Amino acid sequence: MKLDAIDLRILEAIQADGRITKLALAEKAGLSPTPCWLRLRKLEKAGIVTGYHARVAMRRLAPVASVMMEVTLANHRQADFERFEKVVAATPEIVACWSVGGGVDYILKIMAADIDAYQRLVDSMLDRELGIDRYFTYIVTKTVKEEIVLPLATLLPSPSSETR
Repeated sequence: MKLDAIDLRILEAIQADGRITKLALAEKAGLSPTPCWLRLRKLEKAGIVTGYHARVAMRRLAPVASVMMEVTLANHRQADFERFEKVVAATPEIVACWSVGGGVDYILKIMAADIDAYQRLVDSMLDRELGIDRYFTYIVTKTVKEEIVLPLATLLPSPSSETR
């Protein structure tokens, strides 16, 4: 799907505020409400907008341990990756997982009640014989930056200026 400047303004606005009103969104996009809403629905149907979420300040609710974990599998058959990824998808404490190239196979972001809970999770993964050869643990001591807003203006080619 080719995006124009109006589509990008809509995407930037809803990234900044997922609860933006139809009227405010239309104003930011430079459209009347109905055409703006139709464009947003088109972006959703195309799979470009995949959902709307609240960001929860977990540390204000309870102390938590944020852990980054590198995982290398012993074998690299498709079935090995699928087995590991199926368990990752079903484990709520694993809040993000990236398959990466380089010296490791996966990087996981895990949120646990504490370090003991994290270790119990790792032990259960090892007991399930998921093919984990090595893992390395990195305890997050401070979050310096954690953005969920994508920098669309720097990632996408500039749309033609005739729609501005």
